[in-house]
Amino acid sequence: MLYLVIAKDGTDAGAPERRQAVRERHLEGARALAQRGTMHVGGAILDEAGTMVGSALVLEAADEAAVRALLEADVYARQGVWQHYEIYPFKRAI
Repeated sequence: MLYLVIAKDGTDAGAPERRQAVRERHLEGARALAQRGTMHVGGAILDEAGTMVGSALVLEAADEAAVRALLEADVYARQGVWQHYEIYPFKRAI
């Protein structure tokens, strides 16, 4: 099943630096998920100034628990970049 994930970064002054510090490791993991067919879409959510403030993902997993496990294994979660997740079952139309 597909899931849409909105993962929001912290809003404190150190949030952008936390993201940048581990971004390459995050992208390596995301590429591996994409190559396995688990991540269909992934990218940064930007604010009005173009600053990255979160992530939007479309993941394929057996259930929501499996999605949460993938998110919690990500370096962004482990290093406190992502502070909150919204997870929605997703049906692709196009």
